[in-house]
Amino acid sequence: MKKTLFLIITGLFFMQSAFAQESKEARDKRMQWWRETHFGMFIHRGPYSVLGGVYNGNQQRRGGAEWIMNRCKIPVAEYQKYASTLNPVNYDPESWVLLAKQAGMKYMIITAKHHDGFAMFKSNASKFNIVDFTPYGKDVLDALAKACRKHGMKLGFYYSQAQDWNNPGGAAARKVASEGWANPDSTRIDAFTTANKGHWDPAQMTKTMDEYIGKVAIPQVRELMTNYGDIAVLWWDTPTNMTDEYALKLQALLKLQPNIITNDRLKRPNFPGDTGTPEQKIPGQDELDGKDWETCMTMGSSWGFKSWDEKWKSPETLIRNLCDIASKGGNYLLNIGPNSLGEIPQQSIDALKTVGSWMKTNSEAIYKTTASPLGSLPWGRCTQKEVNGNTVFYLSVFDWPKDGKLIVPGLNQSVASAKLLANGSPLKTKTSNDGLEISVPSKAADAIASVIKVTLIGKIEATTKGAAKKMKTGALD
Repeated sequence: MKKTLFLIITGLFFMQSAFAQESKEARDKRMQWWRETHFGMFIHRGPYSVLGGVYNGNQQRRGGAEWIMNRCKIPVAEYQKYASTLNPVNYDPESWVLLAKQAGMKYMIITAKHHDGFAMFKSNASKFNIVDFTPYGKDVLDALAKACRKHGMKLGFYYSQAQDWNNPGGAAARKVASEGWANPDSTRIDAFTTANKGHWDPAQMTKTMDEYIGKVAIPQVRELMTNYGDIAVLWWDTPTNMTDEYALKLQALLKLQPNIITNDRLKRPNFPGDTGTPEQKIPGQDELDGKDWETCMTMGSSWGFKSWDEKWKSPETLIRNLCDIASKGGNYLLNIGPNSLGEIPQQSIDALKTVGSWMKTNSEAIYKTTASPLGSLPWGRCTQKEVNGNTVFYLSVFDWPKDGKLIVPGLNQSVASAKLLANGSPLKTKTSNDGLEISVPSKAADAIASVIKVTLIGKIEATTKGAAKKMKTGALD
């Protein structure tokens, strides 16, 4: 016990020392591409797509469809039968990359292994993988990595380091059976789950978590860090039952990808990673703490494919979310959930194409911008960048003024120029007691978000308003 404690304390010391050795300049260089993009694609795919959110004829009651094994307490052997039928014959990774590029996304993060323990890649650490366990028999990560390299897309991997409901010894979050479906045996299952740290099947408990971390998680992360070329991001998730000792062993593998960016979900609070991960929400101004952050969000109501999903976000919501997030200095990681054939839902394709059309005209207002000091504006959002010693504001106007006057409150800086980004039309400006007044046409250039580019003479400090407050984060569910 004393030896283990000594190793943990020593490891944490060296971990903190390693962070301290990275200069601000080195960190800024490593993070530069990520900070400049503001927009990426999340991909949740796995054998849960075979079920599509339906088990024993019942629609899953709560949670994302990727949680169906846990929510419905599907026994390991039964879930493996579903997994063995996974055959994404229509998977076309190049078309996925091109769709992401068309939408204006600069990086993709795919679930290499979700909590169900199924690896979407060839793994020597567990036969429960798409190459060895399914008729498909091909490594989907390898194909995506090749397509990303071909088209200049950054690639990242999501990996569930602690929860694993199939490989024995993995952790399991404690969800009640009644949250899945109307199971008549819920009471007995829930009693067993409560008594066994979230597990509902004895097959999950034939090994220890020590064995799982050493024999599955560590070897698989090593495979991900060595077999697919440059990896831009490693996206950990749900540190259920994680310890600092486990986290140190996993983090040590990151030296195989020295430029990699990681999030804050390896093991809190001692392993903060590089980015915060607010989930399904955009932080308010008073929640920002000056750290890098990335909102991950679904397009529908589930991360994984749900066959009966009807709650799809409109392109207007997606575009305005992107503007809002960029105005606060964050990134938007927007999810797709392909079906078991490897097809992206048409609702996602159509929405992304609309976003891409907007980005084709207005991406200048997103890429390489920083947070605006103006905060949230009553009519829209603002991003900024420095150009030749001057400050450029990009005003994304959601609610076009009916009187032809757009007021930017509190802004009295001298203006070099103002114009509509869509067509380059110059706009007249003047300052008043209310701030900067911009004369605009009667009709908006874009019904969703019209962008006005304003070049101000000199520099303005790029800080967001509001008291610094620790940002709330969550875990994918």
